[in-house]
Amino acid sequence: MKFSKVLLASDYDGTLYDENGEITPEVRQAIDYFIKNGGRFTVSTGRTQHGFHAFDSSYINAPVLLANGAMAYDYAAERIVFERPLGTEIIPVIKAVREAFPSTSVEFFPHEGGYILHDSPTSQEHFQVLQMPVKVIETPEEADPPWAKVMFFSSEESLLIQQYLTERFPWVKYLPTTGSYVEMLQQGVDKGTGLFALADALGIDRKDCYAVGDGENDVHMLRAAAIGFAPENGSEMAKQAADRIVRPNTNGTVAHVIEILDELY
Repeated sequence: MKFSKVLLASDYDGTLYDENGEITPEVRQAIDYFIKNGGRFTVSTGRTQHGFHAFDSSYINAPVLLANGAMAYDYAAERIVFERPLGTEIIPVIKAVREAFPSTSVEFFPHEGGYILHDSPTSQEHFQVLQMPVKVIETPEEADPPWAKVMFFSSEESLLIQQYLTERFPWVKYLPTTGSYVEMLQQGVDKGTGLFALADALGIDRKDCYAVGDGENDVHMLRAAAIGFAPENGSEMAKQAADRIVRPNTNGTVAHVIEILDELY
């Protein structure tokens, strides 16, 4: 049981899954070896409780980190391990952004379903991909809190929205991005703090926490981990934050990580 009291958290899209959206037999075999030798393996994702459909007890044996670290949910026991959600305190921020950028859509992610303020085809498609029911609302007060996260969607003004939040609401936590979605989280929340909170809940020492991810939202987790791993085909931000670069997700990223841990332990 060489991996007893060892936690390995992997990003989902672009890391655990290959280019076909599948976990390869090689990766499954490596995770099985890790678990059979006492390890705790989980996924760390930006998806929320009802937007994550890939739970499988054959390869996940720890609570899943959701909403970029805002929540850990134990799908096997059907219970929330911890959560740090947003609440009504963020409504004035939402109203100010909508006033400054009227074309912006806002997506809310409570425990169940979702809400869209200022409906858009892209937001509707987003919830369809997540296979989550959604309700269109006219005011933010109609969205029942708490919310694991709140996202602004703007195809052209996301950088301006980030600049506006930084200047007008410096206390607001958001994930810097070059994409169209600006994601707000509770202060202090990221995948790194989520990794440590999960380790504490499982009684695992932080020096035995490892993480692998390919995206900008994985940076805090990679820096927090005892060793942070990034695939060769990951983003530049992830690779700069990582301690080790491993094989791309097209060639068994997670399997390579477990090979390294096998030598380490």
